Amino acid sequence: MTQTNNGSKIYLFSIVIVAVLGGLLFGYDTAVISGAEKGLQAFFMSAEDFTYTDYMHGFTSSSALIGCIIGSALSGLLASRLGRKRSLIIAGILFLVSALGSMNPEFLFFEHGKASYSLLMMFNAYRIIGGIGVGLASAICPMYIGEVAPSDIRGMLVSWNQFAIIFGQLVVYFVNFLILGEHTNPVIESIGQGVNAVAPGSDPWTIATGWRYMFGSEAVPAALFTLLICFVPETPRYLVMSGNDAKAELVLARINGSDRARQILADIKSTVEVKVEKLFTYGYLCIFVGIMLSVFQQAVGINAVLYYAPRIFGDMGMTNPMVNTVVMGVVNILFTLVAVFTVEKLGRKPLLISGSLGMALGAFGVATTFGHAGLEVITMLSIMVYSASFMFSWGPICWVLIAEIFPNTIRGAAVAIAVAFQWIFNFIVSSTFVPMFNMHLTPGDDFGHWFTYGLYGIICIVAALFVWRLVPETKGKTLEDMSKLWRKNNK
Repeated sequence: MTQTNNGSKIYLFSIVIVAVLGGLLFGYDTAVISGAEKGLQAFFMSAEDFTYTDYMHGFTSSSALIGCIIGSALSGLLASRLGRKRSLIIAGILFLVSALGSMNPEFLFFEHGKASYSLLMMFNAYRIIGGIGVGLASAICPMYIGEVAPSDIRGMLVSWNQFAIIFGQLVVYFVNFLILGEHTNPVIESIGQGVNAVAPGSDPWTIATGWRYMFGSEAVPAALFTLLICFVPETPRYLVMSGNDAKAELVLARINGSDRARQILADIKSTVEVKVEKLFTYGYLCIFVGIMLSVFQQAVGINAVLYYAPRIFGDMGMTNPMVNTVVMGVVNILFTLVAVFTVEKLGRKPLLISGSLGMALGAFGVATTFGHAGLEVITMLSIMVYSASFMFSWGPICWVLIAEIFPNTIRGAAVAIAVAFQWIFNFIVSSTFVPMFNMHLTPGDDFGHWFTYGLYGIICIVAALFVWRLVPETKGKTLEDMSKLWRKNNK
């Protein structure tokens, strides 16, 4: 490839595209459950050796998130010991194993098609394996992009990772829709105390087979990602930390040009040669801000919508919930592009604050209109406002900040901690949504509906205040500038 003194944008974009495939798999793996969860629920409700309750289904629908917590917690260690590239290869292999195992959890050990408690545990084990891959990719893909990208377009390129996550969710919504075809998801009827029954006349194909195809479809992008990541370079900053300055300069030169490469290499060495520093070298505020960015990204409740979208639209009385889910996915894509193309112009903080307030408006709209006859359109619009506001703010910008806000010498460990908290709260939100949403103070009331979204709305307002008071603006700063920023704040 031709290299000029200005570097090759084609080379940069090609390796970033491969890295963001990890984001696509992240979105695909976490959202595939949205189309499959009702068929999966009905399948395990047929087990004769145990009763499959709402709480078990909440756990099963979100069990991948346990793996996400494990994977993100391990990401710092793996990224530091094995490098960013090899860690992503491991993530790709885990995605592939999970997709095939979730499709056929009976493989080798169980009778095909016969639900049992042991089979449920095996299914959850495969989902947790995929979750470990998601946890690794969620921490290391933005780190990889942030470490290869020039500072003037770093926010935009890291935002493309969030675009890939949302695009992955849209793809799987559409794939689930195509797999379902003329079939329908089973109707689940509550018979009290968290126990349900499958309504007579429910489509047996979706209960026995449909959910398997949905989980198995992930094997295609997983295999592609695993193959392509083998051909991208290791990041210059990791190469320098590994003592491979010559190879680091070569990668920097192909991206930035030879003159700029020498300057960047000197900046990297000036911060990396400082040794491996303790986590709180730059103060507690640095780590606290990173953790709370992750906590708020999940505590605002967005994944309760993304994971259970067809169920929510069905409860609203929509005739084809899968179509509504695909429409929401398209809206999410469009508003993620708003962040991609404005993050370097408007900065990180304005997008986060405006998105928080937009989410609060949408959440309060859902809380006050859900379940009221004649207000279905307002409820639908409120969900769209809620989701779209997240997509141009907390969705991409949180990942941008986590990828760039920590100094070089603590980035691996700090990112791992921040992302682990993200998945912990993702699990809390996702596993509590169904039982919280279905709460009643009196039979048939809407207490769970307004309480759930009202709580999310309040958290959105607190998130806006947190960003306004404590989050520094990082637009235009190099990764090496982060050391100076936090040393100054720590004085």
